[in-house]
Amino acid sequence: MEEKVILVDHNNQQLGLMPKMEAHEKAVLHRAFSVFVMNDKGETMLQQRAAHKYHSPLLWTNTCCSHQRDGETNIEAGKRRLVEEMGFEVNLKEVFSFIYKAPFDNGLTEHEYDHVMVGYSNLEPKINPDEVQAWKWMQPDAIKNDIAKNPDVYTAWFKIIFDRFYDYLIENQKPCA
Repeated sequence: MEEKVILVDHNNQQLGLMPKMEAHEKAVLHRAFSVFVMNDKGETMLQQRAAHKYHSPLLWTNTCCSHQRDGETNIEAGKRRLVEEMGFEVNLKEVFSFIYKAPFDNGLTEHEYDHVMVGYSNLEPKINPDEVQAWKWMQPDAIKNDIAKNPDVYTAWFKIIFDRFYDYLIENQKPCA
């Protein structure tokens, strides 16, 4: 079954559904989410996208990301995809959302109303090799410095989110008791 994305307006009101590839070919605004998992050392879990991904292969990015399915809440979608990509489940909290547009060399464009969520875990993932090449924990300062030195090894959306999300990561490095 072809995966569809939820088309939205600039107020996140659902407008309809469209096949995922068509939405990326036409650069149509659609709903998405990005999950950040942090451990008790304040590190963020990053994943390296699998080599065969249709865009941004082998680039480093946040713990997981994808698109909500019709009728699925943001939190349900984040938990589902975290299990599908990284093989574990955590409680998630949505912290902010924003719109971004990022064109790729292959002619596709991500134009997303992105919902950013955070969760806390010390678990080691059991990565799905169809989705993820590798993973690692990194401190927010180390990520910030590495993005500055090596921007081409990170996904476009991760660099945008991380810039907006850095202060939150520093202030919330450990879960509230």
